Amino acid sequence: MRVLIGMSGGIDSTVAAYLLKQQGHEVVGVTMTIWNNRSDLPTPKQSNSCFAPDKTEDLQKIKAICAKLGIEHQTLELSDQFEQQVLRNFNDDYMSGKTPNPCVWCNSKIKFGAMVDYAREKGLQFDKFATGHYARIVEKDGRYAIARAADLKKDQSYFLYRLTQEQLASTLFPLGSLHKDEVRRIDEEQNFHSVREQESQDFYGGDYTDLLETSSKEGDIVDLDGNVLGKHEGIWHYTIGQRKGLGLAAEKPLYVLELRADSNEVVVGFVEHTYNSSVTAGSVVWGLTDHLGSEVDVQAKIRSTGYPVAARARQEEDGRITAIFDSEVQAATLGQSLVLYDGPLILCGGIIERVG
Repeated sequence: MRVLIGMSGGIDSTVAAYLLKQQGHEVVGVTMTIWNNRSDLPTPKQSNSCFAPDKTEDLQKIKAICAKLGIEHQTLELSDQFEQQVLRNFNDDYMSGKTPNPCVWCNSKIKFGAMVDYAREKGLQFDKFATGHYARIVEKDGRYAIARAADLKKDQSYFLYRLTQEQLASTLFPLGSLHKDEVRRIDEEQNFHSVREQESQDFYGGDYTDLLETSSKEGDIVDLDGNVLGKHEGIWHYTIGQRKGLGLAAEKPLYVLELRADSNEVVVGFVEHTYNSSVTAGSVVWGLTDHLGSEVDVQAKIRSTGYPVAARARQEEDGRITAIFDSEVQAATLGQSLVLYDGPLILCGGIIERVG
């Protein structure tokens, strides 16, 4: 089988490509570029961020790794698609008081979407697409579902929940059944990278104010009664549940509770005000099932960090999904994703539109 694999030059994608070759597949590496010479943006401080200029050194490294693996490598320019599908959503959400997760959109729209489609348009022939993500794909009752990885500490299923049935049917995750220490061991045995290779990648290493193409916008920091406690320079500098960096004095620690775009206010309160009993999400993508027939017991995640928590979920008449938590969760955030699991399998997920 001929497999196209997304290559970042890191340990995970490299070992994934190696394992595919060991399994007898013909492997072709592909890397996307997304910066588009954004000269209007200052160079991010973190050079290993995903969205950053001058990836020449990275591309040379990737090509050297592919040569060592004995596989072909192609580079695809996808900056226009990234701008339209990821950055536009990122900008719109932040400016409306939400907190987006660009990795979720990039996976579904770009890495597993535009990049695969564009590769075929460019004449690349392949049967499956693969990445070095830590997740698994399970087929059950005629449907495909993302499943949590064997290594729960590295599990990336949350970031992949928006993959469609068509995308899942043609995707491979070679690392899904492995633990990170096994992957590192393979990498060291094959001498692909140095032992202390840096791996972490943020979305963007610069100031979000620059990325959002906006200027500081002073507004009020208020409490739940509307009393003005201080000033801010833009609601996009804050996240729900944030405690540090508020610059406010109070009898108890204050937390960000709400970002009001219409009035340009940051609302703060005490820790007891940060808990939520339910969330409702729209723009639903279905995995193991194509509907929730009635209220069902699930495990739910409202952010990428942490583990799923017990909840009861139902599908609303308008198609949105609501999760009612057995125990209250802290700092549910508009713009983030609600992902529902049945054991290790993803039932469905959507973008959080309401918290209760």
